[in-house]
Amino acid sequence: MATSNSNQTVVPQAKQLLNTMKYEVASEIGVNLKQGYNGDIPAREAGRVGGNMVKKMIQYAESSMPGGKF
Repeated sequence: MATSNSNQTVVPQAKQLLNTMKYEVASEIGVNLKQGYNGDIPAREAGRVGGNMVKKMIQYAESSMPGGKF
């Protein structure tokens, strides 16, 4: 049985934007990320960064839609 990799970049241009957003969010919430490997930070802090990125993306999507909500 063949396996598929779900981590493939669908929109290559978005990769840099998301990476930039990751560092901005980390800075806003006080998580010290460095370029490259960050496997030494606690999972709780990594989760906070990811969760806040999702919040920002939802806020952006809602503000871009007519009527402002899903």
